[in-house]
Amino acid sequence: MYAKRQQWISPEEYLEMERQAEAKSEYLAGEIFAMAGASRTHNLILTNTIVSLGTSLKRRGCDIYANDMRVEVSPTGLYTYPDVVVVCGPPQFKDANEDTLLNPMVIMEVLSNSTASYDRGEKFEHYGTLPSLTDYLLIAQDRAAIEQRVRTDRGWQLAFHYGLDAVVPLPAIGCELRLSDVYDRIEFTDPQAARGSFRVVKEPREEYQVERPGGPAY
Repeated sequence: MYAKRQQWISPEEYLEMERQAEAKSEYLAGEIFAMAGASRTHNLILTNTIVSLGTSLKRRGCDIYANDMRVEVSPTGLYTYPDVVVVCGPPQFKDANEDTLLNPMVIMEVLSNSTASYDRGEKFEHYGTLPSLTDYLLIAQDRAAIEQRVRTDRGWQLAFHYGLDAVVPLPAIGCELRLSDVYDRIEFTDPQAARGSFRVVKEPREEYQVERPGGPAY
């Protein structure tokens, strides 16, 4: 979360103000938190991701929303704007305005220095309470890397996908996300940032395993 406005308000008051506001804000427990703008790299990654997934999702009857679709995390009361939201099947909205989604299946956030800790920690704790959520992706800006949390019968599984030849499987929505598409036209300052291709998997309550393409886990 970002700059905080000091005044307790109800969710209904927040929604009324938010629908008239020029800038977006998050809401939690009576407080409003103004959201910061995004960099050129952030916006390119976001656009690339939408384009990469759009055609496949359209054929499957899924909707994909960019960062203007508000999501209500009903179990905790958080209202926020994920960078990318995917829902398959009929979307459920809070009211007739259809601007507050209740049942996201996949949520993606583009990381920045100011939001990375929040996105990995507290924000995921909120998102993880959504029964509809199957996948949570964190997309790095400074290197070709995506962190993926997948809901399983045993809890959340954590996987890391590195390198431009890596592919993120998204079986819950019937498609995959190629890092070469996500980072198209992105110029990394570190030449090592675009290299490497392995996947680190952490099963719930187990040690990390490193899965290399075509080989066993180490």
